[in-house]
Amino acid sequence: MAHVEILTLSDHKSQPCTLVWLRRDLRLEDHAAIAAALQHTESLQLVFIFDRTILSALPGAGGSTLPEDRRVAFIHAAVTEIGQRLESASSHLIIADGDPRELIPELAERLGAVRVCFAHDDEPEALRRDQIIGQRLEQKGVAVVSVKDQCIFERREVLTAAGTPFSVFTPYKNAWLKRFIPHDAQARSTGAGPANHHAIGPGLARRLRPKTTLPKGLQQASPTLDALGFSAGNLHELKIPLAETGAQILFNEFKPRIGAYKTARDFPGAKGPSYLSVHLRFGTISIRELVRFAMQSQAASKNSEGATTWLSELIWRDFYMQILHHHPHVVARSFKPEYDAIQWAEGPQADAMFTAWCAGQTGYPLVDAGMRQLNATGYMHNRLRMVVASFLTKDLGIDWRRGERYFAWKLNDYDLSANNGGWQWAASTGCDAQPYFRIFNPVSQSERFDERAAFIRRYVPEIAALDDRHIHAPWTAPALALQAAGVVLGKTYPMPVVDHDQARQKTLMRFSVVKKKA
Repeated sequence: MAHVEILTLSDHKSQPCTLVWLRRDLRLEDHAAIAAALQHTESLQLVFIFDRTILSALPGAGGSTLPEDRRVAFIHAAVTEIGQRLESASSHLIIADGDPRELIPELAERLGAVRVCFAHDDEPEALRRDQIIGQRLEQKGVAVVSVKDQCIFERREVLTAAGTPFSVFTPYKNAWLKRFIPHDAQARSTGAGPANHHAIGPGLARRLRPKTTLPKGLQQASPTLDALGFSAGNLHELKIPLAETGAQILFNEFKPRIGAYKTARDFPGAKGPSYLSVHLRFGTISIRELVRFAMQSQAASKNSEGATTWLSELIWRDFYMQILHHHPHVVARSFKPEYDAIQWAEGPQADAMFTAWCAGQTGYPLVDAGMRQLNATGYMHNRLRMVVASFLTKDLGIDWRRGERYFAWKLNDYDLSANNGGWQWAASTGCDAQPYFRIFNPVSQSERFDERAAFIRRYVPEIAALDDRHIHAPWTAPALALQAAGVVLGKTYPMPVVDHDQARQKTLMRFSVVKKKA
């Protein structure tokens, strides 16, 4: 697959500008990097890089057929909308496909940029990339302006009284709330205006570099997904609202539901969550806008439990980001070193169990429904993320890192810090994790959070005809009930791959090595 080439040797320097590199902030309003760039006098030129060092590592990349990747398609849709809005203001979004370590310094030089603005990214690989780019820019005399945008508080902004990072969530949240002032969530205004207006407001439009002043090689149209080597898969069939416009649609749909969030969020068959996680991941909506709304909802309602709970979930996001920043070893190892001594199940039988878990063929309906939802849509309800992670690590005894990698491949909203934090929480290897002896019972979780089995019936249709009493544990159903429902265990639907009670005892034994070290 040929890369989309945008730079030519004939490009030349022209009027000075500030280059704004879009990354995980794919919007135009409430945008910290653009707002920072506007503090200077130069015109602004926006750029986005399809990072080939990331794309080439995705499953199926570079093969004979175009791999389906909903995340690449989501990014492409967001970038396309930004590009269209810039064109309406007679400007242009430069889109490149390659290695940003090479392209950003080269673009800055060819455009005569005096500075490059972008938002922080604290993932280890991103930090290494940004350090290299920063050094190369400085060698060319180009200033680097890096700003906070992904979270409210980052890095060392919320610390214990002793000046050390928090490793337990509740004290962190209390300190977060104590430190918070309205300015922390104030919009970083750019003057772009609402995305659904399409046209860019004059405040930003007049500062954008005109397309006609760009070298011809940089005025190319956006590359198609095919040109990038990917296909959208079923992203459009899922009818996920896309880009900055789509984020606002989802946000406005959620606002009237926030009062019920505390209760509704736990039931996968109910419309409880905001469904904004993928938009937060790629920055098509600002975390500041969400926190402002949560705070305002708390203040406006006597019954603010929903808003308080939702705000707490947003703070969890900040918490895991600072954990990754202070403890980068969690990418490959347990947060608690003593948990690396655990002997996880390995070998052909464990591999077969893992394959069954991935495919949603474990014989536990709620686990299977959750995994099938993930495989079909790239989304999984948060309650189910905990259930399936507990099942993999504590029922099947399989290393949490295998599940973490599978989620990293499949989740539309995959975020390294949150995904790692969630898996280590479920496996009891992380900071502030659930105790190792707390093991979710997949049947009781099913009976409690999908009582009428609406969610199970949607994703496990082969057992849909079973009555509510037996559908949560089909192997307990009488033969006549199974026959009437057309269910043949072991044929039309699997028998349980493991006995939960026996697995619980094995898990307690497996974790005893940690207890001995404590």
